[in-house]
Amino acid sequence: MDAVDPIRPFRISFVCTGNICRSPMGEVIFRALAERSGVAERFLVSSRGTQGYHVGEPADPRTVVALAAAGYDGAAHRAAQVSPAEVADHDLLIALDRGHERHLRRLGADPQRLSRLTAFDPDRPAEPDVFDPYYSEQRAFDEVLAQVERSSTALLEDLIRRL
Repeated sequence: MDAVDPIRPFRISFVCTGNICRSPMGEVIFRALAERSGVAERFLVSSRGTQGYHVGEPADPRTVVALAAAGYDGAAHRAAQVSPAEVADHDLLIALDRGHERHLRRLGADPQRLSRLTAFDPDRPAEPDVFDPYYSEQRAFDEVLAQVERSSTALLEDLIRRL
């Protein structure tokens, strides 16, 4: 990934399967971290799903609960599906697992503008995927949120160095 353009906002999108669990966490957390760091105006943050299963629906209630418990507001989220145009338009696409990464490559994502979120996880750098908590209990959502928060913090720090 090259240096960030100092003039226009950096477009970043978090991508998971249905855009109701993991990627909304990335979007909400990254945006809040950027606001707290005083650099929110430098980023346009979104999230998408590789599949259209939940388009227009809010985030999974367990996602909203996990976010709220950590001080974030995910109530406004509505699921959307990633398109080839969005893939081409973003400066950085953050895949939540290897399947999402493969899907984004099939849609034409530039490998220089594509990364898995786990690449930024300081506690689990060898783990290739963020666990999908969809078929799990609330505790799994809380654990995923902690990983997304750690990784998003490191990602933001990396991007700020490039501003």
